[in-house]
Amino acid sequence: MRNTFKTALLAAALLTGSGSAMAEENFFLWLVNFTRQKEVQPVDNKAWNEECGSCHLAYQPGLLPGKSWAKLLDEKALADHFGEDASLDDDTLKALRVYALENAADKSWHKRSRKIAQATADGEAPLRIVEVRYIKRKHHDITEKMIKGNKDVKSLSYCNTCHTKAEEGIYDEDTVDIPNFGGHDYD
Repeated sequence: MRNTFKTALLAAALLTGSGSAMAEENFFLWLVNFTRQKEVQPVDNKAWNEECGSCHLAYQPGLLPGKSWAKLLDEKALADHFGEDASLDDDTLKALRVYALENAADKSWHKRSRKIAQATADGEAPLRIVEVRYIKRKHHDITEKMIKGNKDVKSLSYCNTCHTKAEEGIYDEDTVDIPNFGGHDYD
């Protein structure tokens, strides 16, 4: 019993000293939080769905850290949002910014969002989800032929093209169906 306690204490010390644990604002609270989920918090904001979802998938805020959303949801940035004018009125912009920052990867209890937060903790804030180191690693075995050479996919930016439950915040491999290649066992 005494050795078990010492082992547990040593494990806790090692965990809290590691980089991943340090990325958490309150590691113990995160560890004992029973509401944390595996995937990404689905979008539950009507304005977010309407404004962002009118042009593309209404990406969940948990797919990027707050520092990225702060850059993306800036008046000047929205005037040239990846080549499009996505300008919003001040009230809508303020509401969407608040929603994004409150639900960003670095504020989420969802496991996949926490991994994204950890991968983006240092360095520049990525402006594209596909620039996140964690996301790149998860897609490393997807060939260019399957994406850019695939008329039904074209880019990793179209998450919901292959991730059949993306709108629900589910990005597990077993929900992947790459058009013209099939499910996650696409060998």
